[in-house]
Amino acid sequence: MPKNPHTSPHAFPASDIDAVYRAIRERRDMRHFRPDPLEDGQLERLIHAAHMAPSVGYMQPWRFLRITDPALRKAIHAHVDEERIATADALGERSDEFMKLKVEGILACAEVLVVGLTDKREKYIFGRRTMPEMDLASASCAIQNIWLAARAEGIGMGWVSLFDPARIRELCGMPEGSQPIAVLCIGHVEEFYPAPMLEIEEWDKRKAINKVLYENAWK
Repeated sequence: MPKNPHTSPHAFPASDIDAVYRAIRERRDMRHFRPDPLEDGQLERLIHAAHMAPSVGYMQPWRFLRITDPALRKAIHAHVDEERIATADALGERSDEFMKLKVEGILACAEVLVVGLTDKREKYIFGRRTMPEMDLASASCAIQNIWLAARAEGIGMGWVSLFDPARIRELCGMPEGSQPIAVLCIGHVEEFYPAPMLEIEEWDKRKAINKVLYENAWK
């Protein structure tokens, strides 16, 4: 990208723009962590970044549960491992290949967050009348904010979705009607993967832009 292609008076300085694009480019879904604690205030900064995310109808549907009880962390890990095996069974011919992948770092990372959608979401109609799933889209933006802020600070994050929401809701004492959507592993790493791990492991590869971009008609 050219260093200064921007003519808008609202553009950030070129070095800041480069930093934003670098965080996007070098963000990774991490699975390998060191147990060292985060620095004081670091987790709070990341959650604050999440809370600055856009949300449809300004509903702010995200809720964050910090897991500090070792027994609860182990119970969440045990459930995720059960779902890992169930997922392998469902994958059929790719089962063995899947079981070789590291899919979480729950017991190794410094911090575990469970992210959920709040209960009583049905009262939020603005922007959701025909697409109620926009609460999930909004919370996903919040999670992405954590990812990018963490990467900028040199901290790794992994999004684990191998779980039964009802079981995680039960384990974490979440209210009826809420919906767990993510178990986030956050912490120091030895190094960031040079490319997405599933690409390195040849599980899949990134699609070319011309396969995901259309003009006027999807064809």
